[in-house]
Amino acid sequence: MPERPLRALLFDVFGTVVDWRRGVIEAARALAGERGHDVDWGAFADAWRREGYLEPIAQIVTGARPFTPVEVLLGEVLPALAARHRLGLGTNELGELVSAWRRLPPWPDAKGGLERLRRRHLVAPLSNGSFAQLTEMAKRAELPWDCIISTELFVAYKPDAATYRGAIRLLDLDPDEVMLVAAHPIDLRAGAACGLRSAYVPRPEEWGPATGPPAPPDPGFDVVAPDLEALAGMLDDPGWDRPSRPGARR
Repeated sequence: MPERPLRALLFDVFGTVVDWRRGVIEAARALAGERGHDVDWGAFADAWRREGYLEPIAQIVTGARPFTPVEVLLGEVLPALAARHRLGLGTNELGELVSAWRRLPPWPDAKGGLERLRRRHLVAPLSNGSFAQLTEMAKRAELPWDCIISTELFVAYKPDAATYRGAIRLLDLDPDEVMLVAAHPIDLRAGAACGLRSAYVPRPEEWGPATGPPAPPDPGFDVVAPDLEALAGMLDDPGWDRPSRPGARR
Protein backbone atom coordinates (compact mmCIF):
# COMPACT_ATOMS: atom_id res chain seq x y z
CA MET A 1 0.00 0.00 0.00
CA PRO A 2 1.45 3.44 -0.91
CA GLU A 3 2.38 5.67 2.00
CA ARG A 4 0.27 8.71 2.70
CA PRO A 5 1.64 12.09 1.64
CA LEU A 6 4.11 13.70 3.99
CA ARG A 7 2.30 16.33 6.07
CA ALA A 8 4.60 17.27 8.95
CA LEU A 9 8.30 17.58 9.74
CA LEU A 10 9.54 17.28 13.32
CA PHE A 11 13.03 18.58 14.09
CA ASP A 12 15.68 17.78 16.59
CA VAL A 13 16.90 21.21 17.71
CA PHE A 14 20.19 21.12 19.68
CA GLY A 15 22.78 20.40 17.02
CA THR A 16 20.39 20.05 14.09
CA VAL A 17 18.72 23.48 13.99
CA VAL A 18 20.89 25.49 16.40
CA ASP A 19 24.63 25.57 17.03
CA TRP A 20 24.66 24.85 20.77
CA ARG A 21 28.47 24.78 21.00
CA ARG A 22 29.05 28.23 19.55
CA GLY A 23 26.20 29.66 21.60
CA VAL A 24 27.55 28.27 24.87
CA ILE A 25 31.12 29.36 24.12
CA GLU A 26 30.10 32.90 23.22
CA ALA A 27 27.84 33.31 26.25
CA ALA A 28 30.39 31.93 28.71
CA ARG A 29 33.24 33.95 27.26
CA ALA A 30 31.19 37.14 27.46
CA LEU A 31 30.33 36.52 31.12
CA ALA A 32 33.94 35.76 32.06
CA GLY A 33 35.49 38.69 30.26
CA GLU A 34 39.15 39.13 31.18
CA ARG A 35 38.92 36.31 33.72
CA GLY A 36 38.62 33.77 30.93
CA HIS A 37 41.67 34.55 28.83
CA ASP A 38 43.26 31.13 29.44
CA VAL A 39 40.09 28.97 29.47
CA ASP A 40 39.62 26.26 26.84
CA TRP A 41 36.04 27.27 26.06
CA GLY A 42 35.47 24.48 23.58
CA ALA A 43 36.46 21.83 26.13
CA PHE A 44 34.11 23.40 28.68
CA ALA A 45 31.16 23.50 26.24
CA ASP A 46 31.72 19.89 25.20
CA ALA A 47 31.93 18.71 28.82
CA TRP A 48 28.75 20.59 29.74
CA ARG A 49 26.86 19.05 26.84
CA ARG A 50 28.00 15.55 27.81
CA GLU A 51 27.78 15.73 31.59
CA GLY A 52 24.86 18.12 31.97
CA TYR A 53 22.69 16.95 29.11
CA LEU A 54 23.54 13.71 27.29
CA GLU A 55 24.57 11.57 30.26
CA PRO A 56 21.72 12.45 32.67
CA ILE A 57 19.13 12.20 29.89
CA ALA A 58 20.44 8.71 29.05
CA GLN A 59 20.02 7.80 32.73
CA ILE A 60 16.43 9.05 32.69
CA VAL A 61 15.60 7.18 29.48
CA THR A 62 16.90 3.92 30.95
CA GLY A 63 15.04 4.48 34.22
CA ALA A 64 18.20 4.93 36.30
CA ARG A 65 16.92 8.28 37.61
CA PRO A 66 13.54 10.03 37.59
CA PHE A 67 12.52 12.65 35.06
CA THR A 68 14.12 16.00 35.84
CA PRO A 69 13.63 19.22 33.84
CA VAL A 70 16.45 19.84 31.41
CA GLU A 71 17.46 23.22 32.84
CA VAL A 72 17.78 21.60 36.27
CA LEU A 73 20.06 18.98 34.74
CA LEU A 74 22.20 21.66 33.10
CA GLY A 75 22.43 23.62 36.34
CA GLU A 76 23.26 20.65 38.56
CA VAL A 77 26.69 20.02 37.09
CA LEU A 78 27.62 23.59 36.23
CA PRO A 79 29.33 24.65 39.51
CA ALA A 80 31.67 21.64 39.41
CA LEU A 81 32.37 22.11 35.70
CA ALA A 82 33.04 25.82 36.18
CA ALA A 83 35.52 25.04 38.95
CA ARG A 84 37.22 22.30 36.93
CA HIS A 85 37.64 24.57 33.90
CA ARG A 86 38.48 27.62 36.03
CA LEU A 87 35.83 29.87 34.56
CA GLY A 88 35.93 32.31 37.48
CA LEU A 89 32.15 32.84 37.42
CA GLY A 90 30.01 33.59 40.47
CA THR A 91 26.68 32.00 41.41
CA ASN A 92 24.56 34.62 39.63
CA GLU A 93 26.68 34.40 36.51
CA LEU A 94 26.33 30.62 36.44
CA GLY A 95 22.56 31.01 36.63
CA GLU A 96 22.70 33.41 33.72
CA LEU A 97 24.84 30.94 31.79
CA VAL A 98 22.16 28.24 32.08
CA SER A 99 19.74 30.62 30.39
CA ALA A 100 22.15 30.87 27.43
CA TRP A 101 20.62 27.59 26.20
CA ARG A 102 17.49 29.63 25.45
CA ARG A 103 19.47 31.96 23.18
CA LEU A 104 21.43 29.56 20.98
CA PRO A 105 22.16 30.75 17.42
CA PRO A 106 20.69 28.85 14.47
CA TRP A 107 22.88 27.31 11.81
CA PRO A 108 23.09 29.64 8.78
CA ASP A 109 20.70 27.53 6.68
CA ALA A 110 18.12 26.92 9.42
CA LYS A 111 15.75 29.86 9.16
CA GLY A 112 15.61 29.90 5.35
CA GLY A 113 15.31 26.14 5.17
CA LEU A 114 12.47 26.06 7.68
CA GLU A 115 10.62 28.84 5.86
CA ARG A 116 10.82 26.87 2.60
CA LEU A 117 9.77 23.61 4.24
CA ARG A 118 6.86 25.33 5.96
CA ARG A 119 5.29 26.23 2.61
CA ARG A 120 4.29 22.60 2.06
CA HIS A 121 4.45 21.02 5.50
CA LEU A 122 3.73 21.67 9.14
CA VAL A 123 7.07 22.23 10.89
CA ALA A 124 7.72 21.87 14.62
CA PRO A 125 10.53 20.95 16.98
CA LEU A 126 10.52 17.62 18.75
CA SER A 127 13.25 18.40 21.21
CA ASN A 128 14.50 17.51 24.67
CA GLY A 129 14.67 21.23 25.31
CA SER A 130 12.03 22.56 27.68
CA PHE A 131 8.92 24.30 26.41
CA ALA A 132 10.27 27.60 27.77
CA GLN A 133 13.69 27.08 26.18
CA LEU A 134 12.26 26.27 22.78
CA THR A 135 9.75 29.10 22.85
CA GLU A 136 12.27 31.79 23.80
CA MET A 137 14.81 30.37 21.35
CA ALA A 138 12.28 30.51 18.52
CA LYS A 139 11.37 34.10 19.36
CA ARG A 140 14.98 35.29 19.47
CA ALA A 141 16.19 33.35 16.42
CA GLU A 142 12.98 33.91 14.40
CA LEU A 143 12.48 30.20 13.83
CA PRO A 144 9.15 29.85 12.01
CA TRP A 145 7.65 26.91 13.90
CA ASP A 146 3.96 26.16 13.47
CA CYS A 147 3.87 24.91 17.06
CA ILE A 148 6.27 23.90 19.84
CA ILE A 149 6.56 20.25 20.88
CA SER A 150 8.88 19.66 23.80
CA THR A 151 9.41 16.17 25.17
CA GLU A 152 8.71 17.81 28.53
CA LEU A 153 5.02 17.54 27.54
CA PHE A 154 5.35 13.76 27.78
CA VAL A 155 7.50 13.75 30.95
CA ALA A 156 10.13 11.86 28.96
CA TYR A 157 13.19 12.40 26.79
CA LYS A 158 14.18 11.16 23.37
CA PRO A 159 14.93 8.45 22.38
CA ASP A 160 12.10 7.13 24.59
CA ALA A 161 9.36 5.92 22.22
CA ALA A 162 6.80 7.85 24.28
CA THR A 163 8.15 11.12 22.86
CA TYR A 164 7.67 10.19 19.19
CA ARG A 165 4.28 8.61 19.80
CA GLY A 166 3.22 11.60 21.86
CA ALA A 167 4.11 14.03 19.08
CA ILE A 168 2.18 11.97 16.52
CA ARG A 169 -0.81 11.93 18.84
CA LEU A 170 -0.71 15.70 19.38
CA LEU A 171 -0.59 16.31 15.63
CA ASP A 172 -3.43 13.83 15.02
CA LEU A 173 -1.47 12.25 12.18
CA ASP A 174 -0.40 8.77 11.23
CA PRO A 175 3.30 7.98 11.72
CA ASP A 176 4.08 7.74 8.00
CA GLU A 177 2.68 11.25 7.48
CA VAL A 178 5.47 12.60 9.69
CA MET A 179 9.21 12.90 9.08
CA LEU A 180 11.82 13.35 11.80
CA VAL A 181 14.75 15.56 10.81
CA ALA A 182 17.92 15.17 12.86
CA ALA A 183 21.70 15.22 12.81
CA HIS A 184 21.82 12.26 15.21
CA PRO A 185 21.31 8.71 13.89
CA ILE A 186 20.18 7.37 17.29
CA ASP A 187 17.28 9.84 17.24
CA LEU A 188 16.31 8.92 13.68
CA ARG A 189 16.42 5.19 14.34
CA ALA A 190 14.24 5.56 17.42
CA GLY A 191 11.74 7.64 15.46
CA ALA A 192 11.75 5.16 12.58
CA ALA A 193 11.00 2.35 15.04
CA CYS A 194 7.80 4.25 15.86
CA GLY A 195 6.91 4.51 12.16
CA LEU A 196 8.20 8.02 11.36
CA ARG A 197 10.04 8.77 8.15
CA SER A 198 13.62 9.96 8.59
CA ALA A 199 15.78 12.76 7.18
CA TYR A 200 19.44 12.77 8.15
CA VAL A 201 21.07 16.22 8.11
CA PRO A 202 24.62 15.76 9.42
CA ARG A 203 26.28 18.68 11.16
CA PRO A 204 30.00 17.89 10.88
CA GLU A 205 31.00 20.82 13.11
CA GLU A 206 28.47 20.26 15.89
CA TRP A 207 31.34 19.38 18.24
CA GLY A 208 33.72 21.95 16.76
CA PRO A 209 35.88 22.34 13.64
CA ALA A 210 38.26 19.55 14.70
CA THR A 211 35.49 16.95 14.65
CA GLY A 212 36.04 14.13 12.19
CA PRO A 213 33.64 13.41 9.33
CA PRO A 214 30.25 11.95 10.28
CA ALA A 215 29.65 8.24 9.96
CA PRO A 216 28.14 7.10 6.64
CA PRO A 217 24.36 7.50 6.75
CA ASP A 218 22.21 4.51 7.53
CA PRO A 219 20.82 3.23 4.20
CA GLY A 220 17.45 2.94 5.93
CA PHE A 221 17.08 6.71 6.22
CA ASP A 222 14.52 8.08 3.77
CA VAL A 223 16.47 11.25 2.90
CA VAL A 224 20.02 12.47 3.45
CA ALA A 225 20.65 16.20 2.96
CA PRO A 226 23.67 18.44 3.70
CA ASP A 227 21.50 21.17 5.26
CA LEU A 228 17.90 22.31 5.64
CA GLU A 229 17.88 24.37 2.45
CA ALA A 230 18.93 21.28 0.51
CA LEU A 231 16.31 19.22 2.31
CA ALA A 232 13.64 21.68 1.22
CA GLY A 233 14.81 21.36 -2.38
CA MET A 234 14.68 17.57 -2.20
CA LEU A 235 11.18 17.49 -0.74
CA ASP A 236 9.97 19.97 -3.37
CA ASP A 237 10.59 17.23 -5.93
CA PRO A 238 7.29 15.30 -6.24
CA GLY A 239 9.23 12.11 -6.84
CA TRP A 240 11.50 12.35 -3.79
CA ASP A 241 10.11 9.16 -2.23
CA ARG A 242 10.01 6.98 -5.35
CA PRO A 243 11.38 3.51 -4.49
CA SER A 244 13.90 3.77 -7.33
CA ARG A 245 15.38 6.96 -5.92
CA PRO A 246 18.53 6.47 -3.81
CA GLY A 247 17.76 6.93 -0.13
CA ALA A 248 14.02 6.53 -0.56
CA ARG A 249 12.18 4.12 1.69
CA ARG A 250 11.48 0.78 0.04
